[in-house]
Amino acid sequence: MTDPRPYRSPLRNEQSRLTRRRIVDAGAQLFVERGYVPTTIDAIAKRADVSRRTVFTSVGGKPDILKLAFDWTLAGDDEPIAIADRPVVKRLMQADDPVEVLERWIAMNATINERIATLYLVLLVAADADGDVATLLATSDGQRFDGARQVVGRVAELGGLRPDLTIDEAAAILDVLIDPMNYRRLVAIHGWTPETYARHLKTMATASTLR
Repeated sequence: MTDPRPYRSPLRNEQSRLTRRRIVDAGAQLFVERGYVPTTIDAIAKRADVSRRTVFTSVGGKPDILKLAFDWTLAGDDEPIAIADRPVVKRLMQADDPVEVLERWIAMNATINERIATLYLVLLVAADADGDVATLLATSDGQRFDGARQVVGRVAELGGLRPDLTIDEAAAILDVLIDPMNYRRLVAIHGWTPETYARHLKTMATASTLR
């Protein structure tokens, strides 16, 4: 009797994952070095040491490469787990002190921005030239606000939200504060250290939204 289960080789799967990783890393490097529009699939293939066809079969076109590069950089790995479903977020959302909830979330986002700020700038610039990237930017910005809203909702549940703010108003304040471009301006342009940025971000967030 024929076994209906598909054959899967762990070694082949790992090789495919490593190839995909090389392609995405190569694309991210080139997008930052040259810009999104000037970077070609051929250049990405050469940097990753694969064929042009492999780029398309393993990842896809440039928008697909940029999306994976952004998602993986934001998360810090290539595991298919949403930020909201990760243990660090679940733990902070279960805390019963509103100050702790907000400060731990702000610290997490400060670390994320340290990783993502440069690639986020690529995304901003490329959105004007590519509709798929514009959609990716809008999705990313929407997810950032949604994350802020969930945290504010938890803070409100715990009685820590300023009484003169609605949940949406407080979430909008936090959304602006954790915008990756603020990290780029303060650190890359004004010379702040990431530690100084994180400390002041926490101060501004708590002062703006907590009782």
